[in-house]
Amino acid sequence: MSQFFQIHPENPQARLIHQAVEIIRKGGVVIYPTDCAYALGCHLGDKNAMEKIKRIRQLSDKHNFTLVCRDLSEISTYAKVDNTNYRLLKAYTPGAYTFILKATSEVPRRLLHPKRRSIGIRIPNNPIVLALTAELGEPIMSTSLILPGEAEPLTDPYEMRELLQHQVDLVIDGGYCGMEATSVIDLTEDVPEVIRQGAGETSLFN
Repeated sequence: MSQFFQIHPENPQARLIHQAVEIIRKGGVVIYPTDCAYALGCHLGDKNAMEKIKRIRQLSDKHNFTLVCRDLSEISTYAKVDNTNYRLLKAYTPGAYTFILKATSEVPRRLLHPKRRSIGIRIPNNPIVLALTAELGEPIMSTSLILPGEAEPLTDPYEMRELLQHQVDLVIDGGYCGMEATSVIDLTEDVPEVIRQGAGETSLFN
């Protein structure tokens, strides 16, 4: 049976953030809000938690997970960022974007794109996420909460609890946060490429 925390979307309660992070550290799978939609997350080093998420979403081994980071300095630990990409990241984070970058050796191999050795990186513009990642001290391994057979993410935390209370360890109710996925920008080549048009404006990347 999952726990259910109601966390203030603008002023997250420190006590609940600490409890949520302890659940993540102990191998728990959590549902949490971002600036686009709700997501499933876990500790990036926990293979069992990752497998749980893959079962919930019925994901293949080729699925690209995303590392949700707290700031730009954390990104450089997990992704290779040159000066041009750094300027892009600085301009568009935090925000509704996932950037595909070449990964460093700090990223567990099971999270990488099998051929391109790349990883998704994201800094959401959401106080709850930023509080979670600051308390955790490292990224949250994450994927959008889109159930098998559905085209859009779930939006109601009470429905999430009803559907997934036996499969996740924590549902964080952070209010309504949208139902549109991020825009995905591939920065692994010399010219940025828009892979998916989502909530973030992409005209400047074309």
